[in-house]
Amino acid sequence: MFYVFMARTLRIIAMIGLPIATLLLGIGVGAAFERERFETQWNTLSNVYSGASGSGKTVQTDPEQEVDMGLMWDVWRKLSAYYIDPEELQIDKMMFGAVEGMVNAVGDPYTVFMTPTASHEFESELSGTLEGIGAELKLQNGAVTVVAPIKGSPAMRAGILPEDVIYKVNGTDITGKTLNEVVSMVRGKKGTSVQLDILRKDEAEPVKMSIVRDSIHVPAVESRIIETESGSLTGQIGYLSLNMFGSESIAEVREALESFQGKPIKGIVLDLRFNGGGLLDAAVDLVSFFVKEGRVVTVEHRDKESDVLNVEGRPMLPDMPLVVLINQGSASASEIAAGALQDHKRATIVGEQSFGKGTVQEIIELPGGSSLRVTVARWLTPNGLNLGKKGVTPDIVVKRTAEQYQNGDDPQLNKAIEILLKK
Repeated sequence: MFYVFMARTLRIIAMIGLPIATLLLGIGVGAAFERERFETQWNTLSNVYSGASGSGKTVQTDPEQEVDMGLMWDVWRKLSAYYIDPEELQIDKMMFGAVEGMVNAVGDPYTVFMTPTASHEFESELSGTLEGIGAELKLQNGAVTVVAPIKGSPAMRAGILPEDVIYKVNGTDITGKTLNEVVSMVRGKKGTSVQLDILRKDEAEPVKMSIVRDSIHVPAVESRIIETESGSLTGQIGYLSLNMFGSESIAEVREALESFQGKPIKGIVLDLRFNGGGLLDAAVDLVSFFVKEGRVVTVEHRDKESDVLNVEGRPMLPDMPLVVLINQGSASASEIAAGALQDHKRATIVGEQSFGKGTVQEIIELPGGSSLRVTVARWLTPNGLNLGKKGVTPDIVVKRTAEQYQNGDDPQLNKAIEILLKK
């Protein structure tokens, strides 16, 4: 997932023509028709994105300045006139490529154009159901890098780790490909396999993996009571793992916390490791379960105006000892929650430095099922710290090695239990 989204989603509905399989030769009637159609689609996207209006030959990004789009149409005409195989010029593919290139040129890895297919897959991720290997990816310094494997996914079972760099998919070097292109190559139907070549820190040779794709349902919440008997450290701990900040996850968190009430537990472990984020409102709701009053996050917009989001004031467990687990796969909404609980001195943060994503995205629906994820704000913790560059720093740093992941050893969870039992 890997994004914080404003709860209000801008929904703009428009129509786009049916795709044309081929273009006619030359600049005659066929090319003119296709250019007009392309311009119509481009203008619609431009209007949605920037509020521009008019002939479509300019995109008004600023009331004081207009950008001449003549180069775009000139290239389009010349491709239509001179390309050797005009039947291979697919209008939708070319249009999407042009828009994707424009958005990528912004230079913000979180501002992304999504084709209809990518938009549908993203919605599936938010709902917790998808097919593939189950790994969140990002484009970092031109390399497709793993943010985190999804818990219980084929990727996690295969041993994929945060910060692994994918450089080959099924033997094909992916250098220069967009993130959407690589995601399409990695994803596939349940039961099929994909070969990945991974570059990993501290590994001299590439790691080769064959991963069988599967249907992946991501449970938002997993909870249980952990009973510990180890010398003087004896007792019960409530364990709650939140895997995503989705539309239904907070209701599941509430149910889990209610199940802990009345039990003789000595504290709660809130596990946000490998949680790539989700909805901003869900992060605020989560903190509100544990904090009586105060600020959760400040959302700073492009006009420098800020929205301050506070706890709701109806905490369920405001005094229960709490430890929060984070790692380099904890991003976005996870960092908002962990940062707020840390600033309020409400929880002890254990684990590894979080990812460091301090911006908010809004989803703008576009014609034909495509969409634009655009960065609209940045967030600050209650103490005013922008964690976009360094992330949340744990109060107690505990590393977990690749070997420990593969063997199921969890020193971070063990440390959290120890802290709570000592309290």
